[in-house]
Amino acid sequence: MRGASAGNTGCPHRPSHGAAAAALPPGTWSSEPAQLGARQQQENHSSRDAAWRCLVQLRSRTRKRGGGVEALTGLSVLPRPMAALGAYRCIECNGEATELYRDYQRGVLRISICKSCQKPVDKYIEYDPVIILINAVLCKAQAYRHILFNTKINIHGKLCIFCLLCEAYIRWLQLQDSSQNTDPDDLIRYAKEWDFYRMFGIASLEQTSFFIGIFITLWWMTPEMLKRKSDFILLLKALLLSTYGKLLLIPAVIWEHDYTPLCLAFIKVFVLISNSQAIRVTLNLNRILPWFAIFFGLILENGVVCLFQKMGWDV
Repeated sequence: MRGASAGNTGCPHRPSHGAAAAALPPGTWSSEPAQLGARQQQENHSSRDAAWRCLVQLRSRTRKRGGGVEALTGLSVLPRPMAALGAYRCIECNGEATELYRDYQRGVLRISICKSCQKPVDKYIEYDPVIILINAVLCKAQAYRHILFNTKINIHGKLCIFCLLCEAYIRWLQLQDSSQNTDPDDLIRYAKEWDFYRMFGIASLEQTSFFIGIFITLWWMTPEMLKRKSDFILLLKALLLSTYGKLLLIPAVIWEHDYTPLCLAFIKVFVLISNSQAIRVTLNLNRILPWFAIFFGLILENGVVCLFQKMGWDV
């Protein structure tokens, strides 16, 4: 009776281990250790999912920024490539380079080292433009490589036109000085623009023939150097930039004196030296072949001058 009354009190009995526990429907009873285990398992799953989502976000950010494991940890350098392979050149050995400097964050930059010569790829990126211009005037190959390969200059056409205008003005001025007619009516021709335009056209044709002679010689001597259209364009830009010496014609005329013809001859020689250095740097040639190409270009240019003289034009 006592056992029966105890059984009828309605107190729940804990299920025993084994078959009795398996016979209970799920959810009718769960012990305290089982609840703790399930809760820990859920927390582990949630923390694992959160960590996975964080890792995915970091990987996506790293792909956008171009870093690797160092970018994930933030303990080392974040390389900053500036262009694709071969976009830049070492100013010392003319070797290809992928970047000019590396960004160490917080405004700290370091010049990249060339893998071929173990020297800085381009030291001129931290130089003042005036220093670069002085080195270019001195016809240093390093300065030419910096200007042609490692900078973006789009003044080739404007510089060429301005130099041609300077040369046309010199020729037009010399044409007026050579006239011995003192008739007052003859002063009217100073206001005419036709002579100046004619001199500009002649100067343009002469420079074009000079460049054509250079291209023909280089294509005949070194055809492997001028295989693609981009090679011709790069060489043309280098030749146009190297004619900046013609800007010195204007000061030579402003401060005119008895030695002006000699100054004009020196300016012509300086332009030819700049052209030779531009060809040598662009195509990575020796010193003899650029001068041979310039010599052939001068022959073709003088041929055009002789043609104009036979036509009765004053050049």
